Amino acid sequence: MFDFDIFVSDFVWVIIFINAILVILMVFWEKTDPKSILVWTLVFWFLPLIGFVLYLFIGQTFYSRHVFRPKGVDDELLASIYSKEEEAMEKNIAADPDNKEDIELARSVKRAGGWIYSDNNDIKLYTLGQDKFDDLYRDLRNARKFIHIEYYIIRNDELGNELLHILTDKVKEGLEVKLLTDAFGNGKGPKRAINDFRREGGEFALFHSVVTLLFSPKKNNRNHRKIAVIDGEIAYCGGFNVGDEYLGKGPLGFWRDSAVRICGAGIIPMEVRFTADWRYAADKEFGVTDDHFPDSLLEHHGNDRMQLVSGGPDVKENPVRMQYLLLMRTAKKTLYIHTPYLVPNDSLSDALKMAAMSDVDVRIIMPDKPDHMFVFWNNISAANDLMKSGVKVYMYNRGFVHSKTIVADGRYCSVGSANLDDRSMVLNFETNAMIYSERIGMEMIDAFMQDLEYCTEYSREEYGRRTLRMKFKIGISKLFRGLA
Repeated sequence: MFDFDIFVSDFVWVIIFINAILVILMVFWEKTDPKSILVWTLVFWFLPLIGFVLYLFIGQTFYSRHVFRPKGVDDELLASIYSKEEEAMEKNIAADPDNKEDIELARSVKRAGGWIYSDNNDIKLYTLGQDKFDDLYRDLRNARKFIHIEYYIIRNDELGNELLHILTDKVKEGLEVKLLTDAFGNGKGPKRAINDFRREGGEFALFHSVVTLLFSPKKNNRNHRKIAVIDGEIAYCGGFNVGDEYLGKGPLGFWRDSAVRICGAGIIPMEVRFTADWRYAADKEFGVTDDHFPDSLLEHHGNDRMQLVSGGPDVKENPVRMQYLLLMRTAKKTLYIHTPYLVPNDSLSDALKMAAMSDVDVRIIMPDKPDHMFVFWNNISAANDLMKSGVKVYMYNRGFVHSKTIVADGRYCSVGSANLDDRSMVLNFETNAMIYSERIGMEMIDAFMQDLEYCTEYSREEYGRRTLRMKFKIGISKLFRGLA
């Protein structure tokens, strides 16, 4: 005779057993923050089986380094270029012994996974989208040989379609044009314009296919980079995606961001980065030629020194996180930071606190409004924790600050795509330009001080006046801080 109570009891024990096995597998396989493992363990127990499905789709990262191995670049030509630049760097270091601190920091960044330091660059800083896109689109229209573009988001709006029209025209002129974008970021992209571009012979690749996004947790590993290389002579790197909102025409209003235009040997690692990402996304050989790495890159273009730093789940120790830690450790007087997502992990948080406690003037500008769920409440929670140690935090009231920059002592600068959160440090593929330049450093400080005129300083007293509703939002947001 069927006993329903015994059946339910047996079923519950089977679910508990399966759940326990799944938790054990996660604990041994997962390589992310132990706090995240604890959160997911709780999800498993409160949502048996369903929790594990959610984890597979939006949480797990244990597969990452293995599945992204095809991104590696071992082409003889690229290795030769790397060797040439390293030789040039050592000659420059020997000829310029006065820049000992720069060189020591550059070598530390290189050992942490950054590219080689080059000192022959001319770098232009942008803080407004209109200026950046005016120059970028002019350079694209003037391209003579090739265009390689890699952006996380390209919107289906005026600016996004203008980009595709320019690229399509250059394909018709016979140029090699490769466009790479992230499948998640391209969800609302200019699909008709992309189809026209491809019909004319333009090469297009998605970083992860739509099928991958639907059935694989790779959707959590996004290509968040913003890179453009033109004729091997000009390159762009920064925080701007492509869309009208980055000109201040979106719902968030005025848009504050940062990017740089580079001429010189600093272009070499950007082209190498694009080459690797294209090989992975397009799943085919790149066809590298001498035109992609002209000898003119090693000639004198300017006096700005820089390295490229890229990070992602395909490396064990994220070079971007190490770059940020080195910048925070290096600062002796000032450390000024823009970030839309202030959710630092323990190591970055401790580095910021130690800098402030060592009498470094540490200031952070972050948005006064969210552009993603959970972000704002994690921001103010982290801000309160940092302010306990003397870090000054400012809310940007003019519109939205999307800039991802750090400038230490007015000389050591980072401009790129990486935020101060676990998504950038663990899950996403990011790229920053690490710049050694008093000129660029002072431009960044001047822009930072101008931004402070549109900011309100946040305080622990204000944090203490949170309502019960705000406290609840902060508590829930902390559970999902890695997915913000």
